[in-house]
Amino acid sequence: MKRSILLFSSVLACIVTFAQAPTGILTIFSEDGHKFFLILNGQKQNDRAETNIRVEHLTQPYYSGKVIFEDNTLGEISKTIQINGADNTPGHVTYKIKAGKDGKQVLRYHSFTQIMPDAPPARPEGVTVYNSGVSTPVETTTSVTQTTIQTNGNTNVNVSGMGMNVNVPVNGTVVQTTTTTTTSSSTSSALPPTTKNDPACDGYPMAPGDFESAKSTIAQASFEDSKLSTAKEIAGANCLYAGQIAELCRLFGFESTKLTFAKHAYRRCIDPQNYFKVNNVFDFDSSKSELSKFTGH
Repeated sequence: MKRSILLFSSVLACIVTFAQAPTGILTIFSEDGHKFFLILNGQKQNDRAETNIRVEHLTQPYYSGKVIFEDNTLGEISKTIQINGADNTPGHVTYKIKAGKDGKQVLRYHSFTQIMPDAPPARPEGVTVYNSGVSTPVETTTSVTQTTIQTNGNTNVNVSGMGMNVNVPVNGTVVQTTTTTTTSSSTSSALPPTTKNDPACDGYPMAPGDFESAKSTIAQASFEDSKLSTAKEIAGANCLYAGQIAELCRLFGFESTKLTFAKHAYRRCIDPQNYFKVNNVFDFDSSKSELSKFTGH
């Protein structure tokens, strides 16, 4: 009896383990108490401006992030936000909004905490929690159900959605089930289309640590198209030195891909007068000439 029940419990535990893929958590707070809206990959996370928000169930290692302040005189912040840690495992990453050297608001990495699968970090008081992809706070409910099975012999248990049947011999066994449900009342709306060009670089290049992580992510992509799309996303949300752009170009295997990215990243270059450094990544003079014609240098 006990052996059979333990076997059944183990099967259910395995099912839950495989069904719950690890996800990341992002917390962003304003050091000076400015209220803001957060956009991740084009989706608005909060409908009400907050000074401190937390977004859960993030499934990607990087997100293209944008912070829009309630006070529009503070401008906007665009930045690639890293969710995974050094071992590429999702964790709880925290960024803070603070005043930069020139007084402008900037988004800076603050801390990273590994999430233990069996003990997710508690939600702190005073922080609004959002589920990735929805615009309203997460609501969590827990219910406990006890059922006494009065049958003798085998009981056939079907695990819905998993295509599994388990025969468990029971006799007056009490089964307790704990269910935790996370719900949200509405999905978030994407940002309205805009005809405005991407903002010019604000003078802050991508931090060295962030840049190395970005290089690693691009290099790990299996296909050239995947590398290019990831690199474009990173360049679109960060300012880069010409030398950094050249390093990213070297991650591509084809001359045409290098040229495509070099053109795309030019508008995000913080020192365009040094764009000649990018020419060194090309094998053919025709590619160098085409890039020089494109940049005007």
